[in-house]
Amino acid sequence: FLVTDGCKAGDFLKFFAAALAIGFLFELSIAVLNRTVTFEGAAPSKRKKTVIAVKIIILVIFILGAAAYTGTMWGRDTFGNVTGDQLIINLTSPTEGTESSVYTSGFEGPVFKTLLYSSLFGLFLFEPFSVFYNRRGKHIKIFGELPKRIICLAMAVVGLFQGVTFGIYQFHLEEVFDSYVLRSSIIDENYVDPATANVKWPAKKRNLIHIYLESMENTFMSVNEGGQLTENLIPNLTEYGMKGVVFSDTDLYFGGPDASVGTQWSIASMVNQLTGLPMKAPGLANSYGADGRFLPGAYTLGEMLEKQGYNETVMIGASASFGGLKYLFENHGNWKIMDYKYALKNGLVPSGYKVWWGFEDDKLYKFAKDELTRLGSAGKPFNFVMETADTHRPGGYISPGKKKPYKEDYANALWNSDRDVAAFIEWIKKQPFYENTTIVLIGDHLTMDTEFIAQRNIPENAHRTQYNCILNASPSVGRPDKRITKNRKWSNWDMMPTVLAALGGEIEGERLGIGTNLFSGEKTILEQYGVTEANRELQKGSELYNKKILGVEKRSDAVTRK
Repeated sequence: FLVTDGCKAGDFLKFFAAALAIGFLFELSIAVLNRTVTFEGAAPSKRKKTVIAVKIIILVIFILGAAAYTGTMWGRDTFGNVTGDQLIINLTSPTEGTESSVYTSGFEGPVFKTLLYSSLFGLFLFEPFSVFYNRRGKHIKIFGELPKRIICLAMAVVGLFQGVTFGIYQFHLEEVFDSYVLRSSIIDENYVDPATANVKWPAKKRNLIHIYLESMENTFMSVNEGGQLTENLIPNLTEYGMKGVVFSDTDLYFGGPDASVGTQWSIASMVNQLTGLPMKAPGLANSYGADGRFLPGAYTLGEMLEKQGYNETVMIGASASFGGLKYLFENHGNWKIMDYKYALKNGLVPSGYKVWWGFEDDKLYKFAKDELTRLGSAGKPFNFVMETADTHRPGGYISPGKKKPYKEDYANALWNSDRDVAAFIEWIKKQPFYENTTIVLIGDHLTMDTEFIAQRNIPENAHRTQYNCILNASPSVGRPDKRITKNRKWSNWDMMPTVLAALGGEIEGERLGIGTNLFSGEKTILEQYGVTEANRELQKGSELYNKKILGVEKRSDAVTRK
């Protein structure tokens, strides 16, 4: 009895194909045992060099197709919904400091599988043999070298086509075409240069602590609280959200930004919230991977605060060289960069120490307390930025001795991360500088741990948003009502003017970059154009972005289309 409950149409097709394959192999085995079918070595070809050359070409085509398919599968399962911009930027940016499991999974995935499939294919292709059918004393050739080469060529070409097509679809590579060839004026017409914007600052400057929480989503709350799970893995962040200001995209209290163009990876999220802009594919290779080339025309929140006399520190547990992150801060302000390399150089961790991406969040919070104590006693306002890492994919990191109440490693990493950030915030509240300090908590992007999403049966089309919460905002913005905080269509870049407003700044026109101050109630770019239309236009190239922000000259092959 075949149980079909829960089966999809594709499952029946797979079953049918498997049944045919097994039946064919069974019948072939019987024929070989009965010597009805025999395999014999093929006679040497008179055009041996030409045949070998053809076979090599066929094998290369197959390898390319296999690599495209296995690489796409690995990229999708490893990084989730990767966009075209993200793919291009990651390929042209420094990878120094990448956690070793990424390389390990890459070898175990696309590299090993491509070698395995290609070896089996090559063995079949290069081994000379013919198949004969024996019937009543007759020895009839039914399969020789030429048909085999034709079949292998067809398999290789089809495989290459399918692999490339699959990659284009999964990585949204049509967006790369849009970015490099098509043009839109959406950024050009709505950009407000923060360097020249009219901002009125409060007499007493507020401190800023901006915490990027790796992969933190509202999804990890229970269904009753607006999440997707049966239990709440982040109860402390939920409680802080209820006490602070949360900007939601629905009627529910907890919601967040749209996963818009150029936002859904860590460095992009920082770019968004510092510049008020999406992170778009570079016009020239390594535009994000060289000193002086990381958005040279952008003017950041950090630069605005530095001009107001702020001390500024950014702290991460990984190497800031990854993705060119150090250039973002070195080229845009006088930041103290405390990363993994800094920790090694200054003896914060022992020589040769390496855990996870560099050092774990337990140490990150310890170092952050020491640095905040220093900043708080310096007699100047401060801007402290940090990013956690223990909830990074795959599976997260759990320090020895920490509790593991759930069966999945990633669930435990999330649960412990929630407790860690809560303890850190409670420590901050006890410090003398807290009264005049605004805390911004935000998930940097949606999680890339696709295995956990599948384990918890979260649908692919589930509504998922980044966690966001602003604590102890300036009295000038008060506690906005639900007309301001609910049913808002916004993205990460709107955080730049919103954070500035939370510090007490008054922005003429309520916009910086293409970001809108959410406290103002003014329409964001997504609300003005509609989410779908705005993202469609933002995928395209922008003359202002290319010439002013990236510093790339106009290309003559550009196409303007609205």
